[in-house]
Amino acid sequence: MGRRIFQFALIGTLCGAMAHAEVTLNVGYLSIYEPQPPTLSNLDPEPEDIGVAGAQTGLDDNATTGRFLGHSYELTVVVVGEDEDPLPAAAALLAQTPYLILDAPTGQLLAIADLPEAEDAMLFNTSSGDLSLRDAACRGNLLHSLPSDAMRTDALAQIFVQRRWDDLVMIAGTHPQDLAFADSMRRSLTKFGLDLSGEKTWAFDADMRRAAAQEVPLFTQELGDYDVLIVADELQDFGRYILYNMWRPRPVAGSEGLTAVTWSPVIEQWGAAQLQSRFEEAHQRDMTSQDYAAWAAMRTLGEAVTRTNSSDPTVLRDYILSDEFELAGFKGRPLTYRDWNGQLRQPIAIAHTRALVAQAPLDGFLHQTNELDTLGLDRPESTCEAFQ
Repeated sequence: MGRRIFQFALIGTLCGAMAHAEVTLNVGYLSIYEPQPPTLSNLDPEPEDIGVAGAQTGLDDNATTGRFLGHSYELTVVVVGEDEDPLPAAAALLAQTPYLILDAPTGQLLAIADLPEAEDAMLFNTSSGDLSLRDAACRGNLLHSLPSDAMRTDALAQIFVQRRWDDLVMIAGTHPQDLAFADSMRRSLTKFGLDLSGEKTWAFDADMRRAAAQEVPLFTQELGDYDVLIVADELQDFGRYILYNMWRPRPVAGSEGLTAVTWSPVIEQWGAAQLQSRFEEAHQRDMTSQDYAAWAAMRTLGEAVTRTNSSDPTVLRDYILSDEFELAGFKGRPLTYRDWNGQLRQPIAIAHTRALVAQAPLDGFLHQTNELDTLGLDRPESTCEAFQ
């Protein structure tokens, strides 16, 4: 698959004497194709426009405000194929704009952030929950509109504590994403005073579509009794076959069942239904967590331009990381950035496919400055030095 380039422009102009926008912001969207291993089921294919559709919706929202203020916004989308080197594409895009929204794996995110052309740029990670990007491997030019894995697993740990579900077991897959989620879950359980009473690794290669009713009860029998079974299956490979097939019928949480997510179609409060409707009308599908992260990145820039009337990267970055910045993110409270590692603070939805169960941080989990900092890496825990 070769490199593809698309460009979108939405220009807002003032009525009357103003013929041209006072501020023009060109934003690049770079998507690096990453092949995924095969899974047991193809019932939930990933949308081809995942992420970029969210950026386009954010572009539309920015233009709505921009047309009254004389601000214009453009979006250039570059898709890098499987066999291509993404760094030349990133450098070429950075030659056009210092603002990039990135859909890339961890290693490529760091390589792009370290490009000489990116030194004074503002990059947004919208696809990787890797905690190291917010910790020792952080980069001062890389912000994160997608929550870290730790924010999601901390949200689950909070509901375990609140519901007094303290007898926990876990099944983890063998893919790197599964192992990372499982590690994050263990860290979160320790953080909130919990632990696992049993663990197993899912390494089946049999077709569970036919064998789940026979294999899963036997596989889970030795876990004994428990309050919740945690599933670490970030590729959505086997988790769907665990539900209702365990030896002991108990709640399932993690990557399946009760999940902690950035965004979900079941979020309807706080004006979210309007965002859901705008997205669905434009793209004929539901908004995903990655779409939301790309939308939030685009809206972050739009909000900063609106408040500063500037397109200068230094001005926008300083404002975005300041106490003055707030983003209305349809999550019930303003979203802000942590000035120690560039992570967007945001509530995490705890939901299943049919309804929102709760939203973390939950009542009773307090913090000395901001309750949202009970989720993920807090300032005293962070070893990030790039933002100092």
